[in-house]
Amino acid sequence: MNISEKFRQIFEPELLKEMELKATVITAKENDVIVDIGQPVRSMPLLLKGTLKIARVDDKGRELLLYYVNANESCAMTFTCCMQHQPSEIKATAETNVEYLAVPVSVMDQWLSKYSTWKTFVMKTIRSRFNELLNAIDQLAFQKLDERLVYYLKEKSKATSSTLINLSHDQIAGDLATSREVISRLLKRLEIEGKLLLYRNQIKIMREM
Repeated sequence: MNISEKFRQIFEPELLKEMELKATVITAKENDVIVDIGQPVRSMPLLLKGTLKIARVDDKGRELLLYYVNANESCAMTFTCCMQHQPSEIKATAETNVEYLAVPVSVMDQWLSKYSTWKTFVMKTIRSRFNELLNAIDQLAFQKLDERLVYYLKEKSKATSSTLINLSHDQIAGDLATSREVISRLLKRLEIEGKLLLYRNQIKIMREM
């Protein structure tokens, strides 16, 4: 992976040179946990390929989806943990096979004061993820579960760039913090309405959704 070629439209040449020297390219397979809750955060992942799922986990191990991270993006929650030298407060899982740039915590402060493009990238990331968190809160507070399900499936389709989604009903229930039975009933209703097609551990999104 040519880092300078990948990010030349985002970061200044001097920063790209430092990235080449100090950051490490790491690959992970689908479903690999990149960062878990409580783990020390020693580097910040800057995604090159694929999609990461960022979630909160309760005491019973149930996950609640917060947002997705795609190519050329990073995780705002990881930023804050890095900067404050705190353990991770989120779980980051590879939604697909991924490749990312691990930026060491040791250079984060330096780059913020040294490179304007890095500071801009960090602030845009925090603002974007904050807006996504507000949206997640709004859905929990104000939207019915069927509306949250439709939004979830659309976001999943957008994140994977595919209308065919590899998901079990259990996985969806986990991400939306509800039961499998409820999700199965809502998915069946959406299929009857012609908004999707259900297969074994797969969902085909239709244009009408």
